[in-house]
Amino acid sequence: MPYHITEYSKQQAKKLNVDVKPSSKKNKKIDVIKNNKVIASIGDIRYNDYPNYLKSHGKQYADLRRKLYKIRHKNDLKIKNTPGYWASRLLW
Repeated sequence: MPYHITEYSKQQAKKLNVDVKPSSKKNKKIDVIKNNKVIASIGDIRYNDYPNYLKSHGKQYADLRRKLYKIRHKNDLKIKNTPGYWASRLLW
C-alpha cells in the first residue's frame, strides 16, 4: 500500500515549487518531482514524520520529535537537492 501524502507535505511542496507523489521505490514515502523528473525519493515508510506524529501523539510530542530530527540531520539542509534536504523540508 502506498504512503498517503499528508496535507502538510503537499503545502511544503507547493512552497518549494516541486510536485510530490507516492514513491515507486520500496520502503520510500514520497517521490519529489521537478520539471517532470524524479529528483529524490524520500522518507522511510517504517518511520514516522512530523505530520504523522502530530496526528498520533499531539503537537507537543511532534514538536519534540521534529527538534530531535533537525538536530540529527542539521547538515542535510546545507546541501540542496539531496534526499536529506527534501525530507527535512517536506516531512519535518
